[in-house]
Amino acid sequence: MNTDITLFWHRRDLRTQDNAGLYHALQSPHPVQPLFIFDTSILENLEDKADARLTFIYHYIEQLKAAYEKHGGSLLVEIGKPIEVFEKLIKKYSVKAVYTNNDYEPYALQRDKAIHDLLHQHAITFHSYKDHVVFEKNEVVKKDGAPYTIYTPYMRAWKAKYAEQAVASFPSEKGLKHLLPQDPLPLPSLKKIGFEVSAIPLPSPEVPVGLIKQYDKQRDYPAVHGTSHLGVHFRFGTISLRQKVKHAMELNATFLNELIWREFYHMIIFHFPHSAKDSFKPKYDTIVWKNDEKLFDKWCKGETGYPLVDAGMRELNATGFMHNRVRMVVASFLSKHLLIDWRWGEAYFAEKLLDYELASNVGGWQWAAGCGCDAAPYFRVFNPLLQADRFDPKHIYIKKWVPEFGTSQYAKPIVEHVFARNRAIATYKEALN
Repeated sequence: MNTDITLFWHRRDLRTQDNAGLYHALQSPHPVQPLFIFDTSILENLEDKADARLTFIYHYIEQLKAAYEKHGGSLLVEIGKPIEVFEKLIKKYSVKAVYTNNDYEPYALQRDKAIHDLLHQHAITFHSYKDHVVFEKNEVVKKDGAPYTIYTPYMRAWKAKYAEQAVASFPSEKGLKHLLPQDPLPLPSLKKIGFEVSAIPLPSPEVPVGLIKQYDKQRDYPAVHGTSHLGVHFRFGTISLRQKVKHAMELNATFLNELIWREFYHMIIFHFPHSAKDSFKPKYDTIVWKNDEKLFDKWCKGETGYPLVDAGMRELNATGFMHNRVRMVVASFLSKHLLIDWRWGEAYFAEKLLDYELASNVGGWQWAAGCGCDAAPYFRVFNPLLQADRFDPKHIYIKKWVPEFGTSQYAKPIVEHVFARNRAIATYKEALN
């Protein structure tokens, strides 16, 4: 194709509204061809061919393609390793610039550097913008320029910065007349990509205002629909985080604080990339884990004999979701009661969670295991029975997922709580002293 074009590369921003990178691409002097790549470097690691995340992504890719076609353009969908896809595209098109939005995970940083270097060799400019978070990298740091490693001072600094500086929105949806005129392009089937449709229902991006207003009062009770279920939408950028932050500012401070936790963990993984695989606090990597595969299997299946743990794991396996309070209990149980390396649990969540996001998942697991930044102290060991009594007192959530609870069919506890607690504290203490 002889026409000079700009490519806009969708990754974690599957929307046309308030999309920073897309907005800037549409201001460029060349017509814009939107692009999405099903990255085989990632897909090859997914064992479940009915992975619900692929169904979710595919659903929103279809919507995105239809939105572009309403304005006379289309979405170009490729399958392969990004570097190879770009090598092909710059031969096929007269590409003058590539626009995208920032990603902060270790793999993404390596991928983007390789793409940048390739484009540079061909005199093609590469532009990347902040879209996935409100504040990134070094935007919220201490006075000496060092990153925060404790949440509360970070949260205060984040709010102060937000108050003093207007956060712009990007009306990208108004610039779609600058798309490259294009007949509808083919969309490869999910089967061709190597996957099949998942039976897990997709959570809605629409959240009742009343739920957010009551968030601080209801969020800890798994039997109540008191959380937003927006995690997967933030993960893949099907909604604008900037807009949700504005709503949270108006509706509920606790909900806002949860969004800031997410930004905190993104900042941590950017500044401390070792924490993606190793403990943020290196001393904790000296803990001698039991790593009993049979007990791990019982944990995975929800057969531990601790009803709140079992309910959470069965909910995860069936729906790709687990209530946040239950996630903490489940993670603490694996790492402290069973003395199984938190990485095993993190990897299982990575496989199952619809809203899996590396920064938040690693952050949450390290918090529960005690080895992360601003983590629960090692001697804090959740009592899963007391947690159940407190947060599911009528056993509504437990009975939904563990129907045999309260009968002779229900599993006996695989470990005794007091013994497990004392063993965990002694094991951690020995490693840390």
